[in-house]
Amino acid sequence: MGYTISMFIDLFLNLLTPKPVLANCPVCIVTVGGGLFIAQRLGIDDLLITLWISGLNTALAFFMADKIKKPGILKNGYLWSIFFYLTTVFYFYSTSQAGLGNNLWGIDKTLFGLSLGVIIFFLSIFIDKFLRLKNNGKVLFYYQKVIIPFVLLLLTTLIFNQFV
Repeated sequence: MGYTISMFIDLFLNLLTPKPVLANCPVCIVTVGGGLFIAQRLGIDDLLITLWISGLNTALAFFMADKIKKPGILKNGYLWSIFFYLTTVFYFYSTSQAGLGNNLWGIDKTLFGLSLGVIIFFLSIFIDKFLRLKNNGKVLFYYQKVIIPFVLLLLTTLIFNQFV
């Protein structure tokens, strides 16, 4: 009984004292992951799915790097992004989900989507930092760090949806 009361008090206090919002939050990551599973079942093209998988991997990499307490190379989100990219490429090729002749412009769609997703996400980080630099270290609009990668990935999806 005491544990239950303590839990409700903790919940109530957490609701009264909100904490800062983290960009690329775990809820967003799980939502995108679930959406990708459904998209594949609906027959959406591999390039578009892997574009978002790559965005998800990169978001996870930077989220994980932010959570690492010790300073050093393991706190580098770019390094984790490259590691996740390589492990995902290895997974897709080792499970025969890539390299099956499903090409766009002579490049495997799975590899192209994964590569493009990482590049788009890195570009969004650059744009976010550039906007902050031009705005005296402050965001130009709320949730800028989340909205920029989402919009860039969405625009890329809409563009490539016309090609595939």
